[in-house]
Amino acid sequence: MGTLLARHADVLVTMDDERREIKDGAIFARDGIVEQVGPTSELPETADVVIELSGQVVLPGLVNTHHHLDQTLTRNLPQAQNINLFPWLVAHYEIWAQRTPAATRCSTLVGLAELAASGCTTVFDHSYVFQSGCKVDDQIAAAAEIGVRFGACRGSMSLGKSKGGLPPDSCVEDEEAILIDSERVINQFHDPSRGSMLTVTLGPCSPFSVTPELMTGSAELARKHQGVGLHTHLCETFDEEKFTLEMYKMRPVTYMDSVGWLGHDVWYAHAIHVNDVEIAQFAQTGTGVAHCPSSNMRLASGIAPVKKYRDAGVRVGIGVDGSASNDCNHMLGEVRLAMLLARLKMGLLPPEGPQSVLSTSDPLRADEWMTAREALEIATRGGASVLGRDDIGHLAPGMCADFFSIDLNTVDYAGGLVDPVAATLFCAPQKAKYTVINGRVIVDNGVVVTVDMGPVVREHNAFALAHAG
Repeated sequence: MGTLLARHADVLVTMDDERREIKDGAIFARDGIVEQVGPTSELPETADVVIELSGQVVLPGLVNTHHHLDQTLTRNLPQAQNINLFPWLVAHYEIWAQRTPAATRCSTLVGLAELAASGCTTVFDHSYVFQSGCKVDDQIAAAAEIGVRFGACRGSMSLGKSKGGLPPDSCVEDEEAILIDSERVINQFHDPSRGSMLTVTLGPCSPFSVTPELMTGSAELARKHQGVGLHTHLCETFDEEKFTLEMYKMRPVTYMDSVGWLGHDVWYAHAIHVNDVEIAQFAQTGTGVAHCPSSNMRLASGIAPVKKYRDAGVRVGIGVDGSASNDCNHMLGEVRLAMLLARLKMGLLPPEGPQSVLSTSDPLRADEWMTAREALEIATRGGASVLGRDDIGHLAPGMCADFFSIDLNTVDYAGGLVDPVAATLFCAPQKAKYTVINGRVIVDNGVVVTVDMGPVVREHNAFALAHAG
């Protein structure tokens, strides 16, 4: 891959252990790995590829810890615009089951292009409907085309409606076949090495769409292999809590514990409706959380206790979630919403004593606020930790050369540049000017350059309209 020099950034946000923010900053990378980070004057003057970053702020690549790329085909469906999770899923299941491998390719490329253009360099995708000839291989191939660092999840559903689950029987798979294909995917694609562009995770979809046996079997299979994680949706709505109480006589977290699904190799999407004891369980076991603010608001699911998680030592990252419960794939926009939603959560807390958090001017309460830098840290270092990776999430020698830049000389930032780092979230979310992944330029001057997206968008729209019902 050769060498790359990105130089003269107005501010380079490293998110390294010292949280350095370097003026006139630069990055020098070789073969996809950072060799030097510092002031431009201290780095080499030439490289095979040179990117001029004057007038821009540079940040480590954002890490998306939960997505459903195939759902980009079904964003903004009229029949699913104004309903919550369970009816929303019922409105989508059979449409998702009809998608073809060709439609999956388009949907994945569209989602990844939008993510890369919003500063996202690592994407974890949770696909769990495999009908009509579709395989997780389809998403993996598309991710390789566009050049995004990819976490592929061989998801699954096995508990159909006739057996007490939520999805139609036509949308579920045989459990033995699921486990056989899961092992195939691990053996064929999973790369646990440092700097890997492709990892595999196993992801039975949810407590209401798989059996305890599949949860247990998936955990046993994953733990036979180095670096294969476990992921599922949990504690997203009160409907799910009601389901596990009725079906298993346990709250969702207790149920997960009973099937071996707490640990450093596990993270949950959403994790909204948890109590203090369960938060402590997550912290004690190393279990992580993918916070999905847009989806949680879109489906009226609730507000995850992100500050409580952080204070307890729980690993937390940001998830954009599927483009049918978010309807966009803008990672930087999601980080902004995470910051704002945490602040809204503050305002909903009952007063502690005579005054609430928001009615006091006591400077000792400043740490209650979700700051822009904390939200960015959750989206970078936090996401890397959730995915079990120590080679992404910040910029330092030995780390993967994943970063993006934003042009500060726009009307959107006018007047806000006294703190350009915070402006990336307080001001309107912008598209990246450059996105570099593994030392390779994926977005150049705001345009994805690895795939010609025009024909892909046209084909994608045709598939989406044909499946809209």
